[in-house]
Amino acid sequence: MTVKLNPGAYTHARKLIKERRFVFDDRDAWSEHRPTAQQETDFLHAHGPSEYGHWYLGIDENEPEDKKTRYKFPYGDFRKVHRCGLLAAESRAGQYKYTDIEHAVAHLHGMLDALHEAS
Repeated sequence: MTVKLNPGAYTHARKLIKERRFVFDDRDAWSEHRPTAQQETDFLHAHGPSEYGHWYLGIDENEPEDKKTRYKFPYGDFRKVHRCGLLAAESRAGQYKYTDIEHAVAHLHGMLDALHEAS
């Protein structure tokens, strides 16, 4: 499995953070805040794979575009970026040595922290 940074998702996450569409939640909240498998399926069917992919910072190009298995490292709830989602993605990317994803998530995390501190 070759997972690489999904540039469209990275751009989308940056845009959402700049628009202040984020939740500054605790590290351990991701299990409660992440979309359920059914919510993911519903979103994929309602919005298509391109829009679905904007919410996943990793992409496995060996998987079919219309399957959820193609998309890795979720960071939000299909409405907002979640700090806990970024922290989970950053940790997992580091664990699996996906350095491009890890660095991108660290940048997003830094953007979010800076905006939060400024407010």
